[in-house]
Amino acid sequence: RMKMVTLGQQRFRILEYLREKPYRVGLVEWIEDKPPEEDLRPLGTEVEQLLRDVVHLSAKLTAQKIELPEDLPTLPVELSYWVASNLHGVASEQQTLLEMQKTADRLRREAEILASTRNHLAARTALKDALD
Repeated sequence: RMKMVTLGQQRFRILEYLREKPYRVGLVEWIEDKPPEEDLRPLGTEVEQLLRDVVHLSAKLTAQKIELPEDLPTLPVELSYWVASNLHGVASEQQTLLEMQKTADRLRREAEILASTRNHLAARTALKDALD
């Protein structure tokens, strides 16, 4: 097993390593999400709002200007990958999100993580406001 950091446009699975030097080259298989069984727009909207709440509370708590990119994806599939790849925290959780093959599952888990983070930040912000 090897940890690898990539930046790309499409998910893939490494099937075979073909060469080691001067850098690794391998045979890959493209991975597509399984087709959704439901309309993902409401779930995408929920995740986007939770993300905006987390960014707003983080900015308030740290007294720094924190903004989401203007080109934040709006389509549920792309948003789910953007959130997963930009989520800071436990690397194994991030990897689990990126490996999920159903967008709905990925969005639901992201909503859970973001809601928990929002609640934590809201409590810290309320405490800070009470002490100031």
